[in-house]
Amino acid sequence: MKILFYSPLKSPNHPVPSGDRLMARLLVRALTSLGHEVFIASEMRSFMRSSEMADALEANVADAAREIERITAEHSGSSAPDLWFTYHPYYKAPDLLGPALARHFGIPLINAEASYSSRRNIGAWRTSQEMLLDSLRHAAVNLCFTRRDRDGLKAAVPEARLELIAPFIDSEPYLQRTPAPEPGRLVTVAMMRPGDKLSSYQALAESLRLIQHLPWTLSIAGDGECRPEVERAFAPLGLERIEWLGALQQEDIAELLSRGSIFLWPGHGEAYGLAYLEAQAAGLPVVAEAIAGVPEVVEHDRTGLLTPPGDRHAFAEAIGHLLSDAETRSRLAKEARIFATGERSISGAAESLRRILVRILDSHVR
Repeated sequence: MKILFYSPLKSPNHPVPSGDRLMARLLVRALTSLGHEVFIASEMRSFMRSSEMADALEANVADAAREIERITAEHSGSSAPDLWFTYHPYYKAPDLLGPALARHFGIPLINAEASYSSRRNIGAWRTSQEMLLDSLRHAAVNLCFTRRDRDGLKAAVPEARLELIAPFIDSEPYLQRTPAPEPGRLVTVAMMRPGDKLSSYQALAESLRLIQHLPWTLSIAGDGECRPEVERAFAPLGLERIEWLGALQQEDIAELLSRGSIFLWPGHGEAYGLAYLEAQAAGLPVVAEAIAGVPEVVEHDRTGLLTPPGDRHAFAEAIGHLLSDAETRSRLAKEARIFATGERSISGAAESLRRILVRILDSHVR
């Protein structure tokens, strides 16, 4: 099939790394591995900040009209697409292209990782929420990566067609390395952005202060505009405890993880967190909070330990437990690697997508 792929929040070609960009790229790879031709339909971002929402939406609608005209002309006649695939539409980044173009070409529309919250259905956001709901209703299927998102969509649009597909990664870079954990080496990989990322870093620093009597060091891979605030949060722990590595390429992250003993990240506001799967693929047990979508990618007492949201003492105790209990740490590490490289592989996701696409095409009437 010829598939037009679009990510309104962040294109797979966007220069700034993020979990959104990575998952968009993984979906393209999974679809391509099935033999389909996948084209990035547009680089247009529809992301809007709260402070500029009204003006931004008007500008985005105008940009979308021009993009629809361009795409229609570019992919007309014998080069017409067979499917439109939208990744991660939500109230701040609605899909202003897919629904109109799917209707124009008479092709199925798939949404992946759409999310809806009725709490956002107020004020200036109401219009973008309505656009999202319209897309959900008319999609041939809405692929949900978490039960949380599925339940939210089902409550908002009971008639929407929903399918669960588990978050996944390309585990090959991590399988190429044999785990060689260094005693007491803790690892964190995360960008340093305002909001949930900064909150997680601050929570992690507070928990680590509670176990300064134990032998450990923390390697941090990540950078961003909030680095000064992150450094201040960890300053009381001392220079000898923290290794600041900055932003790393995937190969360097894989090497770092192969030498770690425990992966730490509270996970405030995480949709699910691909970094957890990458760490587990490298053979690291995880300590995280049982919050947001984290339980979708970390199985408590199988691949890591999940602690109550916001409980700094429980988080510290979980780290201390794994630092002092080699048997439990080894058991979780082994299961984590099996889980991430087997159950959450790109090949498994591709097979799930194949079955879904077959059903869609069988039922679709042009």
